Amino acid sequence: MRIGVMIGADGASNTLDDVIGLAKQVESVGLDNVWLANIFGYDAITTLALVGRETQQIGLGTAVTPTYPRHPTAIAQQALTTAAATNNRFTLGIGLSHKLVIEDMLGMSYAKPAKHMREYLSVLMPLARGEQANFQGEQYRVAGVALDVPGADRLPVVIAALGPTMLKIAAEMTDGTNTWMVGPKTMESHILASLHKAGQPDPQVVAGMPIVLTTNVDAAREQIAQNLTIYGQLPSYRAMLDREGAAGPADIAIVGDENTLRGEIKRFADLGVTDFNAAIMNVEDGAYERTLEFLASTVGST
Repeated sequence: MRIGVMIGADGASNTLDDVIGLAKQVESVGLDNVWLANIFGYDAITTLALVGRETQQIGLGTAVTPTYPRHPTAIAQQALTTAAATNNRFTLGIGLSHKLVIEDMLGMSYAKPAKHMREYLSVLMPLARGEQANFQGEQYRVAGVALDVPGADRLPVVIAALGPTMLKIAAEMTDGTNTWMVGPKTMESHILASLHKAGQPDPQVVAGMPIVLTTNVDAAREQIAQNLTIYGQLPSYRAMLDREGAAGPADIAIVGDENTLRGEIKRFADLGVTDFNAAIMNVEDGAYERTLEFLASTVGST
């Protein structure tokens, strides 16, 4: 299992130089991947193109870029450009986002999200493979579109699939899924089971998990509960927490000493997760650096 780190790209506290510096730090300690969120700050795909020009070998991916505001031909062109800029170290992670954002904030219909994703991928995936896109659907109609991006190979694509229909789409049309708020029981019995049932025997599964190395477990969980409150309220994440039997995000967070963290990470690896995406919770002085150093010690052991 590859070990990576989530870096927020919302610009709230990090300049572009800060984001690039964090990615270089993650690479320097020997981790496998950097994943960037795409919220309301820096564009994650563009940021990773910059990161890729200042790093040498670390894998790069979005976790995740929303589809609705971006035409699939446009995101394909942008992603393939980033792939070429990074010597094909880039994985495109896309997702539906949430009704709160797409409909309530942006004014776009969120009425048929699964249909939207299937049509979106019907245009995107041929382009990601270097093929011509031809598709006539309800939301997208594309005829004879081909992209020529020298240096870009076949682009890996994962989607933020959590529900049964989206997991079926992920299995049938993409390389896998990028998850968040999914505990180990739900990962095994729902995410992986659904992908395998849909005919994908060896999917890429990115498990985004809050994590921190600390001896102050109760205080850390309390802080995590405050910081991640919104994720316990959004319907798609709430459904995953309910499957796990968790009251909120803090209940699935990996918090504790080295033995605790090592055991929980190994648990995900044993289930068949291919990429562990650590969202390090900097809940106390030194927590980020301490947890990053620990994660580096796990590379190659899972």
